Amino acid sequence: MYHGAMIPIRDYQQSRTFPIVTVALIIINLLLFSYQLTKSSQETLTLNVSSWQVHNLSFADLKRPVSYVRISPREQFVFSYGFIPGEFLTGTDLPPTIALPLWITLFSAMFIHGGLLHILGNMLYLWIFGDNVEDAMGHGRFLVFYLLCGLIATATQTAISPHSAIPQIGASGAIAGVLAAYFMLFPYSRVLTLVPIFFFIRLIRIPAVILLGLWFLFQLISGAGAIGASSGGVAIFAHIGGFIAGGLLVFIFRRRGLPVVLWEAIHRRR
Repeated sequence: MYHGAMIPIRDYQQSRTFPIVTVALIIINLLLFSYQLTKSSQETLTLNVSSWQVHNLSFADLKRPVSYVRISPREQFVFSYGFIPGEFLTGTDLPPTIALPLWITLFSAMFIHGGLLHILGNMLYLWIFGDNVEDAMGHGRFLVFYLLCGLIATATQTAISPHSAIPQIGASGAIAGVLAAYFMLFPYSRVLTLVPIFFFIRLIRIPAVILLGLWFLFQLISGAGAIGASSGGVAIFAHIGGFIAGGLLVFIFRRRGLPVVLWEAIHRRR
């Protein structure tokens, strides 16, 4: 979850209940990332990409047609359990295959990360904002909300790059939905944020509506710049799709009678 130069540290919105689902999601993500690290990062395996090219799938990192590329066992795990749009849309599990239905990768991809900074950033955002959203929805409804935002985020990125052979991985899309729910429910909650100002670093309490609004604006700008570019890198449109989904689904998943504060504030000003 990249926010330009600003890094949230904590918020001051109190939860009434223990965020068991948020904590469980963080633990599962960390355990699976630890398992990924047990696999070698040395390129000792051969991936036959000629079968991929038959399906007209695009590798952003391949500059010319080749038949084989060298990958590591860690990369093999990502290719197997990450969500690959081209595979899913053609209904073909290309090498390296998995002994599970292909639709499983829609969910497994949400718990796989590409590196230490990737997972730490995601888990930081989930820890800061997830507990209050879970409290506002209830444990079971929050879990469904989280997974549904993740699925919509994946669908959004897939619509942009339907022939991509690059695995989509990470919890960013689902967490973007959590950020949107927090944005709608607790817009005036202050978030302690690390902000670099010239050569100095300051800790500033920023209203969530500003912090998360800037985050979403950054995604929109990055997404506009990514249109027509290489399909590799950060799945910006998954962030955008997840955020929009979360902002809409919060009306359905919040506890009965709980106000959507930002929405009501906008209507009062009309």
